Amino acid sequence: MSEEIVEILARGVHVLDGHLLVCRTKGAHNTYLPGGHVDFGEGAKLALVREIMEEMGREASVSRFLGGCDHSFMQKGEEHSEINLVFEMHVEGLVAGTVPESQEDHIEFFWVELEHLDESNLEPAILRSCLKDWLDGKRPDDRWIDC
Repeated sequence: MSEEIVEILARGVHVLDGHLLVCRTKGAHNTYLPGGHVDFGEGAKLALVREIMEEMGREASVSRFLGGCDHSFMQKGEEHSEINLVFEMHVEGLVAGTVPESQEDHIEFFWVELEHLDESNLEPAILRSCLKDWLDGKRPDDRWIDC
């Protein structure tokens, strides 16, 4: 990578009827939470609302901060580093089990049952175990996790 950059991402957790909304790059094996980059000078919650509108064409409301983690990985031979800020959110008009339409050609959305989160290939992988605890309020004082 020619520049050393740590990307800041706002990610949303939308749970409906025991299902978690996830996203993936078409053709990829791993999944991630919907959301995206926080622009310079933009608040993380506003970035998440903007990203959901761009990715899904839907209004979203963002509520409590669940937690965060840093994540480094290799992609196409390049090292990447990111900080994920994770919030609860609600996306208007979604129905669990019905695949939401993507407004961007390179990504797709789908639902994962919370009880099968461990098999979801969700990245960063540490979120697979932390999400349930965060949603249940079991880790209110330990919201930053190291990946």
